[in-house]
Amino acid sequence: MEKILRELVKITAKIYFKLLYKKNEVSSYIPVSGKFLDEKDLCNIIDASLDLWLTAGRFNDQFEKKFAQYLDVKYAITTNSGSSANLLAISALTSWRLGDSCLKPGDEVITVAAGFPTTVTPIIQNGLVPVFIDCELESYNIDVSLIEEAITTKTKAIFIAHTLGSPFNLSKIKKICDKHKLWLIEDSCDALGATYEGQNVGTIGHIGTFSFYPAHHITMGEGGAVVTNDPKLNKILKSFRDWGRDCCCPPGKDNICKKRFDMQLGNLPHGYDHKYTYSHVGYNLKITDWQAANGVSQLEKLPVFLQKRKRNALYLLDKLQDLNEYFILPSPNIVNVEPSWFGFLISVRPLAPFSKQELVEHLENNNIATRQLFAGNILRQPMMTESNIPLRIGGSQLLYSDKLVEEDYSLLPNTDFVMNHTFWVGTFPALKKEHLDKISNVIHDFVGRRIS
Repeated sequence: MEKILRELVKITAKIYFKLLYKKNEVSSYIPVSGKFLDEKDLCNIIDASLDLWLTAGRFNDQFEKKFAQYLDVKYAITTNSGSSANLLAISALTSWRLGDSCLKPGDEVITVAAGFPTTVTPIIQNGLVPVFIDCELESYNIDVSLIEEAITTKTKAIFIAHTLGSPFNLSKIKKICDKHKLWLIEDSCDALGATYEGQNVGTIGHIGTFSFYPAHHITMGEGGAVVTNDPKLNKILKSFRDWGRDCCCPPGKDNICKKRFDMQLGNLPHGYDHKYTYSHVGYNLKITDWQAANGVSQLEKLPVFLQKRKRNALYLLDKLQDLNEYFILPSPNIVNVEPSWFGFLISVRPLAPFSKQELVEHLENNNIATRQLFAGNILRQPMMTESNIPLRIGGSQLLYSDKLVEEDYSLLPNTDFVMNHTFWVGTFPALKKEHLDKISNVIHDFVGRRIS
């Protein structure tokens, strides 16, 4: 009877969806991103609701297994956001369980200034020193040629993102990490489905992170994941996610190790309940089974989503090629990579007869959404200028964020260029040829008026 009732509820939900929701149609306003949902997503969420299991459960188990299989990685751990995934990744590397390899306060982590804040903030929150490297143009990824001169005896890790779905040069960076015995964290929150030499990004470094926010390649509403091939890191990541506890039993299950009352850890008495033994100063960053249920159905559609993003990006690239005199159009700058095209970056060349600001306002006034490359130069953001944060820029001496002057910013010329000249438009799956044509036509019309 229960199974029959479930099916009746889901059949009704499918009818409800088809009657009341226009199927992912884009209105006259063209956004840069958006969720792409169907009746299967709704049915999975309802199916999870009917369980009345309010935390991670059977759908979470399914998602972690299927996500790991998709990426061809040993372990996938869900969390409540991509930002939390980044926090877990850095926090895990501070674990005492890693011995001499663990990150300690004052250790340095190489990153970039042109990106999203939550690639940088976990470094600061863990008492580590961010070392900022300039980016390249076209790929907008880290300039690999500048990394080694920034490495000191305090440098312990590299933590960088695949910018807007375009893979950074993993081969060269992995060699640098191996040479200097550095941890590598791949922030792949904008890059699910991108590949480097046939391998999924996020799986080549020690830890990879992903986001399932509505703007991303698949969505749980809020949600994220951390992946690794290292069993020790897997255990540490779960500990930090689950209150810092030492026990690895999932919610609702006890004594999987069969040693729950037969351990002595820390200065606790022998036999103290392992379920309430804590090995790290952790968090509660788990997801709900509703989120995981949506993730399961979204993951099935990922290949189609990726194909449509690629189609849309290549179409825009072709349509705007004749404006190369005025724009720098996106390119990975390396061979054997397949971007996953979170968005389409455009930089206005310095000698163009118009500014980025003028073009962006023109696009917005014509109902075409635009976005900056996130923080632009994060060192110029109030989060840095109003805080006394220790940092280095490339091979510089130790600096403090609230004391930076133009001479310091000049060490990041391409990052400042991005801040002043770069923006992006959408490539997400709901966009069709007519939307892309409108973007192209509005840009061509604007340029034509300025050069006539």
